[in-house]
Amino acid sequence: MSADTQPQSDQSPATQFNPGQTPANDKNGFGKILVGICTLNESKNIESLIHQVRGFVPEADILIVDDDSEDGTSAIVSKLAESDTKLTLNVRKQRGLGGAIRHAMVAAIKGEYDLFINMDGDLSHSPSDLPAMLEAHAGRDDIDVVIGSRYVSGGKIDGWPLHRRLMSRLVNRFATLCLGLPVRDCSGSMRCYRVSALRDASATDLESNGYSILEEILVAMHRGGSTMTEVPITFTDRTQGESKLTLREATRSMIHMVKLSIR
Repeated sequence: MSADTQPQSDQSPATQFNPGQTPANDKNGFGKILVGICTLNESKNIESLIHQVRGFVPEADILIVDDDSEDGTSAIVSKLAESDTKLTLNVRKQRGLGGAIRHAMVAAIKGEYDLFINMDGDLSHSPSDLPAMLEAHAGRDDIDVVIGSRYVSGGKIDGWPLHRRLMSRLVNRFATLCLGLPVRDCSGSMRCYRVSALRDASATDLESNGYSILEEILVAMHRGGSTMTEVPITFTDRTQGESKLTLREATRSMIHMVKLSIR
């Protein structure tokens, strides 16, 4: 594995995540919860998103992993963290969704959290869906991953043009057929993981630095015996900022998935 695919630890001391820095957040019986949000130039969305997450899962710790945004995203988070002791900012000097998600997963494992929630930073995922995802874990030691799914009954997509819908369907069809994944929405990033299952599957040692990390995590966990379920969510296309998913990145992700299917 090349150096640029390893989990990054390039934060300044002022923004370094300290595992277990807050008391156990288990008021609702879910144990310690970490919500990880990876950002790149999300200054128009991040404050509203943090407030909404805090409203729906007030007991959770929130970790923002920012890939050195140039639009002031980290400054906004730093200001909010002054009055929210359960909000932490880590700034990476390298970019890539895969590395950012791995970084957040490492924090969840080192912090000995029970559940790790990952979601996008552009308000395409509604924090109002988080309680239902947590409830799917409640009392179910046999469920390791709860996926917020656009492609099960009750799930839907608002605002996507036809070409985005077709591309997403193609990617997910490939993932279910060629990678053998037992879920319909393999490319969505709104998920709630049991942290012990992430650790057992060595999910932090994965290779992808792009969007294919989302399929690669599921492949590693499925092959390691993890169980998965899906709950319906509504995915809403961003209204502020620009999408990071380019045609080049989509092509790179497909190539990586082909490699995964051959292994």
